[in-house]
Amino acid sequence: MAPQPPQPQVRKNFLGFLKTFLGIIRILQILFGAGLWVTIAANKYEGSIHFVLFDVVLFWLLTLALFFLTLLNKQDLVPILGGDRWLLTNLVHDVIASVLYLPAIGIMIYKTERNSYCNLEQYTHLCLYKVYFTAAVFACLGAVVYLLSAIYMVCRKCRGEQTVVSD
Repeated sequence: MAPQPPQPQVRKNFLGFLKTFLGIIRILQILFGAGLWVTIAANKYEGSIHFVLFDVVLFWLLTLALFFLTLLNKQDLVPILGGDRWLLTNLVHDVIASVLYLPAIGIMIYKTERNSYCNLEQYTHLCLYKVYFTAAVFACLGAVVYLLSAIYMVCRKCRGEQTVVSD
């Protein structure tokens, strides 16, 4: 039996969510988070960078889960947090991510400044300056999109809305 193509309504829901502000922001959160942790994980890291990596990977995985549950309209399957509480769940996630990205930004900026001496052409040893600088930029961009998402959901929550995606 040949697989059936997705129903037009399902495809419309996919495209509808992806065209919303929150859909675009979620994609940016996933991209910036992946850029940050791949940049760090592909290079040598130590010490406080472990916290940054833990923080970023945790929120990257949680954001992926929230994105796909919302995209597939399966938030009602999540016990306690789903259904009418889905907007609040997303809001709390984004606020916590925004707050925990701040120390990650501080750590990456500190590490960047500590390695700024090796950003010279004459320096021939391994230099992590560009890696840490790139990671700091991704961390800043990630924090900004999490904060934008949190502000957007606070506005929706204040208007009395209960769902993440408007019908």
